[in-house]
Amino acid sequence: MAKAKLKILYGEAPEENIQKEQAAAFEKAGHTVQQAAGRKAVEEALKKGSFDLVVLGATLSRNDRHHLPYMVKKASAQTSVLVMHADGSRHPYVDACTDTGSSIESVISRIESMKIASPMPAAAKAAGAGR
Repeated sequence: MAKAKLKILYGEAPEENIQKEQAAAFEKAGHTVQQAAGRKAVEEALKKGSFDLVVLGATLSRNDRHHLPYMVKKASAQTSVLVMHADGSRHPYVDACTDTGSSIESVISRIESMKIASPMPAAAKAAGAGR
């Protein structure tokens, strides 16, 4: 069975250039990515759209990486949160985290190991059941 394509919101600090490279890696892995530069942009994107996964990058401040998971779950309890460069095991709204210095390949692997319910497989099942 093919892995479902996810709609990802990916946030990093506004002044960082790493975001484009990592977003491209997520897209190469088959996901749709919307980039957000900074805390306010992440919050605005959450108000305007829905996402399967929100990835909070390592260049966001520690405060932002702590605050934004609450905002994600407030917008949609079903949205998963992955925080890079953090110990999310103590944060009640973080579904997964990666260690400091993790490669983009390990981040993608972590995303693939998460049990994220994308709405696309359910819609495909419903369409197939009607035949």
